[in-house]
Amino acid sequence: MRRLVTGALTGALVAFATAQSMAQTVAIGTLEQGSVFHTMGSVISRVARDTESLGIVVQPNGGTFAMLSATNQGLSDFAIDDVNDIIAASQGVDEYEGNALENLRMVINLRPLPMGLIVRKDSGIDSIDDLRGKRLPSGWSAFPIAKSHIEAVLATNDMTMDDVVGVPTTGLIRAADDFVAGRLDATYFAVGAPKVAEMNASVGGIKYLPVADTPEALAAAQGVRAAFYISTVPPLAHLAGIEAPTPLVTWDVVVVANKDVPDETVTTLVRSILENKPALVEAYPPFGPLNPETAAKPYPGLEYHSGAIAYFEQAGLWPAQN
Repeated sequence: MRRLVTGALTGALVAFATAQSMAQTVAIGTLEQGSVFHTMGSVISRVARDTESLGIVVQPNGGTFAMLSATNQGLSDFAIDDVNDIIAASQGVDEYEGNALENLRMVINLRPLPMGLIVRKDSGIDSIDDLRGKRLPSGWSAFPIAKSHIEAVLATNDMTMDDVVGVPTTGLIRAADDFVAGRLDATYFAVGAPKVAEMNASVGGIKYLPVADTPEALAAAQGVRAAFYISTVPPLAHLAGIEAPTPLVTWDVVVVANKDVPDETVTTLVRSILENKPALVEAYPPFGPLNPETAAKPYPGLEYHSGAIAYFEQAGLWPAQN
C-alpha cells in the first residue's frame, strides 16, 4: 500500500533538510494578488519557511507568458500554473508558437481547479446559452491563457466568441473590475479565488454558470485543451458563486521548476507541501483536494524534475498510477 514517508525519510532525503536548504531563498512566480495562484504561492511560501526553513519569495506577474518565461530563463525558480499552459509552453504551440520553453520541469500536481463564467445573481442569465449576444472579456493581451479557458466553456454549448460581444481587456483582475463596474455581463475566474469573493460582495451576489456534464461537452472542452476535464463543484462556505452542485470545466494546478534548480531544493519544496497539508488547508481551504496519490500525475510531453522524482520514489508515489 502506498504511503507517505513522514518521519523516517532516509539517506539523501534527510540530508536535503540540512543547512544548505535552510540558508536558501528561492522565487516562485504567480499571477497577480487576488488570484488563486498568488494565494496558493503565498501559503506554500509560508509553510515551507515554517517547516523547512526554505525561504520563498512570491513574484506576482501580469500573465502566465511572462511568468513561465521568467522561470524558463531562471529568473524565477518555480511557477504555479495551469498544466495545459505548461504543455503548450513546453511544446511551443498556441500562445507560445515559435517560443518553446524547454527548461521547464514538473514538480507537483497540487489540485484540480474548476473555473467558469461568472454573472450577477440577478442578471437573468442562467445558462451558457443565455450568454449569446452578451458582453464577455476578450483580447487578454497580458493573460492569453484565458482565451482557451473561455473558448472551452463556450464550446461545451457549441458556441464560440463569435456568439458573444467581445470587450477588450488585458488581464484577469482588470476583467473582474470591468465586470463589477458594469462594463461586462460575464467574466471568467477560477473558483475559490479571493477576487471572486470580492466581486460577490461588490455586486450583491454572483453565480457560476454550469456546463453540461456530458461526453459531448467533455470532448468539446478537450478539443480546446487536451488536459481539460469536467468536475462538479459542491456548495461550500468558502466558495462564492457556488450555491448548488455545479459542473465546471476543470484543470490541474501544478508547480514547475527551472531544470537547473538543485535537486535538494525541489525535494524540500515537495516535502513541505505533501507533509504539511493540514497547515495548507488551514490557511487556504481550497488546498483540501491536495492528494499524494495524484501528486506525481503524468502529463503528455512533460518531464518531472529529478528532485521531485527523488521524493516521490522515497515516499512510494513513483511511478504514479493515475
